Amino acid sequence: MNLLVLSVLIAIALLVIFFALSAIRIVQQYERGIVFVLGRLIGAKGPGIFLVPPFISRMVTVDLRIVTLTVPPQEIITRDNVTIKVTAVLYFNVVDPIAAIVNVMNFNQATSQISQTTLRNVLGQSEMDELLADRNKINRELQLIIDEHTSRWGVKVTAVETKDIELPNSMQRAMAKQAEAEREKRAKVIHAQGELLASTQLAQAASIIGSQPSALQLRYLQTLTEIAVEKNSTIIFPLPMDVITPIIQMMQRQNNTQIQETSHNSHTEEI
Repeated sequence: MNLLVLSVLIAIALLVIFFALSAIRIVQQYERGIVFVLGRLIGAKGPGIFLVPPFISRMVTVDLRIVTLTVPPQEIITRDNVTIKVTAVLYFNVVDPIAAIVNVMNFNQATSQISQTTLRNVLGQSEMDELLADRNKINRELQLIIDEHTSRWGVKVTAVETKDIELPNSMQRAMAKQAEAEREKRAKVIHAQGELLASTQLAQAASIIGSQPSALQLRYLQTLTEIAVEKNSTIIFPLPMDVITPIIQMMQRQNNTQIQETSHNSHTEEI
């Protein structure tokens, strides 16, 4: 009889231990446990260790850390009728674990689907040049729209980044031609500006040199000095008349002087 009582007591003790172990729940620091008792929401528990009624309760663990969600490539037709493929990355975290469990069946899947839909809608209303040149503006617009939908689920979208934009080969070639034409246009404009500046400076230099004849002669001499460095060519250059005339007059005077001296010497010898 005592053995039977002892066996019953041991069985009861084991059942108590089993129920106690079944009631123990442990939640990590970055998690929250949503407890339901007989289908009724009790609240969010954790972090740490706590007890819940066994067999009649259910706990769902929600991770509060930031989740990186890669949005699958979406084929989009832009407003200017260009077909592109866009891949984006979404960063979000749960700020209200109760809403994330009660208000939506699967908040991860729901966030992924609303991200894909919003990505197609927003980029489909933009032109291709805007997508390539103003990504920050589009990323902010995507974040605001997605966050507006997910806020009812207790999910906060912290950032949206368009990671890759894949263009058709024909569009890439057309853009390359456009960029090349743009560079050629800039080169021609810069060359024309240089010609204009050079012509202005040359006109000013010519005006200054023309006002001073000696400056013009010095310029001739400088040019001769620069050309004579090579020593492998015959140099023919013009001289102004005001430089040549004094030389010719001097040579004529010298010839006249020589003729007069010759005539005088001949007359002396005859005498």
